[in-house]
Amino acid sequence: MARGEVKASWRKPAGMLAILLLILVWVVLVASFSAEIGALPILVQLVIYVVLGIVWITPLKPLLRWMETGNWRLPRN
Repeated sequence: MARGEVKASWRKPAGMLAILLLILVWVVLVASFSAEIGALPILVQLVIYVVLGIVWITPLKPLLRWMETGNWRLPRN
């Protein structure tokens, strides 16, 4: 490999596929509760959907770290 060349990694395509799968599963899960959530007052719905819209991001940090480094956790000092 020449100097400055970066070797392609299978982790990035696999990670992108995992992110898409995570989004799909999350959407189906949230949509399955839409009737129950829809019966609640509008402000409660707003809070629930805002929280659910943010919570799905939580598993992305370790997944993105794995895609870049191959490690799930930060190295210990």
